[in-house]
Order: sequence, then C-alpha cells, then structure tokens
Amino acid sequence: MIRFHAQQATLDAAAPDADAPRTITGIAVPWGVAATVSDGTPVKFLRGAFDVNAKPAKLIENHDMTQLRGTVTELVDAEDGLLFTARFAKTKAADEAIELVKAGAYDAVSVGAQPVKFKYDKEGTMVVSEARLLELSLVPYGAFEEAKIESIAASAEEEEIPTPAEEVGNTDPQDTPKENPDMSEQTPEVVEATIPTTPLPAQPKREFKMPSAADYLAAMHIGGDTFRKVNEAFVEAQKASRSVLQAAAGDQITTDTPGLLPVPVLGPVFQDINYIRPFVTAIGARAYPDGGATKTFIRPTITTHTQVAEQTNELGAGGAQTMVIAANTITKKTFSGTVTLSAQDIDFTSPPAMQQILNDLMGQYMIVTDNFAVDSFVTASTTIGQWDGTPEDLILFLYGAARDISNGTNFFPTHILMGADAWAKVGSTVDADKRPLFPAIGAPGLGGYNTLGAGNVTNWSTTNPLGLQIIVDSNVAAKTMVVFHAPAAEYYEQVRGLMSVEVPSKVAREFTYYGYASFFLAKSTFAQKITYA
Repeated sequence: MIRFHAQQATLDAAAPDADAPRTITGIAVPWGVAATVSDGTPVKFLRGAFDVNAKPAKLIENHDMTQLRGTVTELVDAEDGLLFTARFAKTKAADEAIELVKAGAYDAVSVGAQPVKFKYDKEGTMVVSEARLLELSLVPYGAFEEAKIESIAASAEEEEIPTPAEEVGNTDPQDTPKENPDMSEQTPEVVEATIPTTPLPAQPKREFKMPSAADYLAAMHIGGDTFRKVNEAFVEAQKASRSVLQAAAGDQITTDTPGLLPVPVLGPVFQDINYIRPFVTAIGARAYPDGGATKTFIRPTITTHTQVAEQTNELGAGGAQTMVIAANTITKKTFSGTVTLSAQDIDFTSPPAMQQILNDLMGQYMIVTDNFAVDSFVTASTTIGQWDGTPEDLILFLYGAARDISNGTNFFPTHILMGADAWAKVGSTVDADKRPLFPAIGAPGLGGYNTLGAGNVTNWSTTNPLGLQIIVDSNVAAKTMVVFHAPAAEYYEQVRGLMSVEVPSKVAREFTYYGYASFFLAKSTFAQKITYA
C-alpha cells in the first residue's frame, strides 16, 4: 500500500453549542515525488492519477479496516497534489480519534492507494498514471516530521464544511463523489511506502481566550502567529503557575508535578534519552503480509538446493537432487506501554507536559522493540569464537567471519553490530608500536600504516574494520559483536499507535501505545558472533 503524508495541523475548537470538530483536510498525495516501497521499487504518481469523483475512500486508523472512523468526502486535483477533506462519523470511537487528533497524538495521515495503470522509467521508477484511492488513515507519526494533518475544522449542524478547494483558494466546486466505471483490468498487488510532501501554510481559524491542553499542543505544532496568540492567552491566565510535568511511567497525579509552585521554570524538559533504533534502522522494518491480519505467517527458506553435474558419458546421469524448502513460522509479539494521567495533571499543568509524556511512551516503544530485535538476532547468530584482545586475533576473527559468510554462498558481510563497550575496545586496539589498528585513513604521522578502516569519534559508522558498516547499539550484550550479511536479518513491524480512554472512577485519562513486531534470521551462518573476555 503506497503511503503519503499530509500537512501540519490547525486546530479550530467548536463553540460551546456546536458539534465537536469532525473534518480534517490536507494533501493526500504529492505529484511527481518518488517513494520507495517495501520491495525497494520507487513509485511516483502523475497529476490526474486519481478520479476525484470515484467512490469515497474510507477514513480509518492505522491502516486497519476494522477501525472505521468515517469517509473521505472531497478530493481536489490541485497543482501541488491530491487535496482531501475527510469527515468523522458520529461514533464513540470516532470521538476518541478526534480527541487524539486535537491532542496532537494523531498528527499525520497516510493513504492506501492501488496502482491501476503504470509504466517504468529508465531509472526503474514505477510511474503511475491511474490509481484507486482505497483508504485514508490516521497515524501517530510518519517517516518524515513535516508530514502532518493540515487542519481539523469545527462544525455545527448548520455550518458549511470547508473543502480543500476553499482552503487553497480554488473556487471551482467538485461534483458529488460517484463510482468510476472505467477501471483498468490490470490490478497489481498493493505496495507500501512513505514519502514527504510540501508543507501547506497553516491557517489560524480563531483567537483563543483560554486554551485547553489540546489547543496548546496543536498550536505548538503550527507555530507562527497561531502559537503566539495561544501562548499569550495562556501566559495571561497562568502567570503564576508555569510548570513542567515530570515524565514518569504508570499513574500521574499532582504530587508528581511540583512545578505547580509559582516559580519560573525554564523549559523544555531536558531529554536524556535519544529515542533511536540503530539496529532496526540499519536493517529496515518490513510490513507484515496481508496487512498484518493474522497472528502468524510462513517465511520459506531453502534447506537443500537442486544439483547440476557434468554428464560423463552419453545417456549417463547428470545431477539430480530435489529442492527442500522449510516452512518457518513467524509469530507476532505485542509490545505496549500505558500511562494514566489525572485530570488535574492535564488541567493544571503546562500543556506541553502531556505531550512530553506521550513522546516518552512512544520513545520507550522504540527502545524496547529495538532491544527485542537485537536480542533475537544475537541469539540466532552462529558463535565463531572468543577474541583474546590482541590485534592479531581480532583480524583473524574478522576475516574468519567474512570467510564463513561467503563460503559456498558468494555473499559477503555488510555490517558489524556491537555495543558501545565493544566499539571502544575495537577502536582503541593498537599494534605493537602503539599505532591504532583502525585509524582514520591518511592520519598524519602514520605513514600509511593500519589503514584498513576509517575513524571519526562523532560518527561511529565510519570506524570500519574491513570496510564494514558499524552499528553501535546500547541494546547489544556486553563484550559481544556480530559480523553479518544484512539482507538475512528480517524485522517485521505493525505500529498500531496510541489509544486512549477516560477513567471516570479515577478522574483520569489512560493512554496506551502499542504495536506488533517479529524477527527472523534467514540463515544463521550469515551472522557470525564474536565475544571477548
């Protein structure tokens, strides 16, 4: 499924006697911008690829058709891309989704599109001239920070819903959506990718008197004049109670937030963890088959190959061997985290505090899933031996790992995974003359010695024994490193995102962030583990 992301959010809260915000607008697909799908194929759409009068697509959460939240009510073929308006249904689930959009938890959309007519250019890019829009999904974050929802608009029953055309100054109305009968018989498999779009200018809808936490969060995303107005209103009403909420797991109450005292607090909160996934980022996250609708799936691998041999005489036998394919069952594992915020924490503290906690929840999900992938990978790898700490033995093991990976396969190692301790050990190893074993190439005074690798303390990935790409990951066990062929390591993931529910008995709101992940090493000898004492 080809996914594109829309623009930054502009929050327009409803009047007291009006309905809750029920529409979102933005760019669904940019024209002529290439995206790389899960199989590595680049794809881009030409203007006019979508029928704006086709049957309305569904509005869902996280590309899950069981989580229907409304419909796409308007499509406009504009110069920059395919504009959309989507309306939420009047259901409890849709109301909860709206609250997450208002809070900034859902601040992006992703479309699912099926190519109908296409061709490949000389660079191998699939150029799509006709496609069908299947669905528009609310997602918590995209691959690109600038890809956000453009606006969420309030509406009373008698108000006219703003369309994407009106938002960009296009006064040409579109016809009522209808089914398009002219669909090509060619229906390729749906593919997945993510791509950035050009940001639309945010349109402030109104002035705020006293912003709620959701108002403040949305305005903070927009910035500019909108955030200035919201911040002025907040400062005026809360001069003596600027506070920063402490991020913590589990239940949150006001005693956990001493920042309520009328003293100046310099923000933002210092971030002492870098929420990255070095190993997962290096090997890439793959989509589950069939949209992730099943708990398990089969990943086949060849255990016995066919055979070809020379025929030594006429009518004599050549090679004859049956291929054996193993059916490896891959099971999804669930990873989740929950935090409960008291209504007082949400109402009495600085609105960015709630976002800080939600960001930490999402960041902890990233760290835990990376740790799962690393542990699964190290466990499945083949142990080649224990390095004795000498330069000679390290070189022996590195080349031995490369040999065992390449022998009989013609594949070569691409990466070496290690923790910070192993990186420091390898990087500080010197020869008998106290020269670094892996110095920067052309380092002054080394006279060309020991130039197998290149080093830069600010960029670990360039300290390359044998030219291998280094992955330094704090989740790797101490005194361990793995030389491996990256395509053999497969990480599968389906991020379900953030869900929330009010807890009246506690006067609180509970937030949960979760997703599914699986890891598979296609060939254990493609990962050679080296340890040291």
